[in-house]
Amino acid sequence: EVQLVESGGGLVQAGGSLRLSCVASGFSFDDYAMGWFRQAPGKERESVGSINLSDGTTYYRNTLKGRITLSSDNAKNTLYLQMNSLKPEDTATYYCAADSSIGTVVAGHSKYWGQGTPVTVSS
Repeated sequence: EVQLVESGGGLVQAGGSLRLSCVASGFSFDDYAMGWFRQAPGKERESVGSINLSDGTTYYRNTLKGRITLSSDNAKNTLYLQMNSLKPEDTATYYCAADSSIGTVVAGHSKYWGQGTPVTVSS
């Protein structure tokens, strides 16, 4: 059974930083792609960034480049999202996703999704 468990969300002041984690199980981590997505109240889900775990290639949402970094620890089956210079508009529930195809992850159609971790950025 595939499981994706996010953690690290919480309340942070604008300008602060957070690192989200997603621990994966039930699939061959090195052979998959994963991504982070977010959904703010009343808005559609949007991509934050994706990573091909086999070679570390990353894809970032253009508007977030420079403030976020995706990384992975393949030995720990864990995906990370480092977010810096947080803004109130970053407030959302953040989800990690996984699929065998990087294209599918980037497109937001991953087969597997976590339950999400909420992030609130206060002004």
